[in-house]
Amino acid sequence: MTTPHFARRAHTVIGSPVGELTLVATNGILSGLYMEEQRHRPPQDDFGHRDVGPFAAAIDQIQEYFSGGRTVFDVAIALGGTDFQQRVWTTLREIPHGQTISYAELAVRVGTPSASRAVGLANGRNPIGIIVPCHRVVGSSGHLTGYGGGLNRKRFLLDFESETASTVVPR
Repeated sequence: MTTPHFARRAHTVIGSPVGELTLVATNGILSGLYMEEQRHRPPQDDFGHRDVGPFAAAIDQIQEYFSGGRTVFDVAIALGGTDFQQRVWTTLREIPHGQTISYAELAVRVGTPSASRAVGLANGRNPIGIIVPCHRVVGSSGHLTGYGGGLNRKRFLLDFESETASTVVPR
């Protein structure tokens, strides 16, 4: 699914423990959260003009997450993708903070138990990292497998969530 030509896009860049994050809004709603050198990152020209305005809630929630005070994001998001991708991304948001599931389990939860590979591809195309927690999906053996932001970032996020899962009141 492509963004209509009449869509207004804006972006901002913030620092985080995993490096700079580029937040993108389409018509004022968060539609992208990308890490530096992320696989499947759209070209910078697609991000629109630089403007912090539409991102106040997302920035607050990301900062709360990285300070250990937030386990669930409730910022409005707009996920642009195929129906299948959207089902995968919606299901990702149901994985609790501090927990992981396998690609096979994700495929079962999406309703396509024989489509682990397709689920993995959709997971890799997630446009809103961290908030839509694709980092919580691991290989069937429990080992880390591909992550668009790099395995070092995936390990950091999983370790961070493991440490904060028992100390944070979900919000």
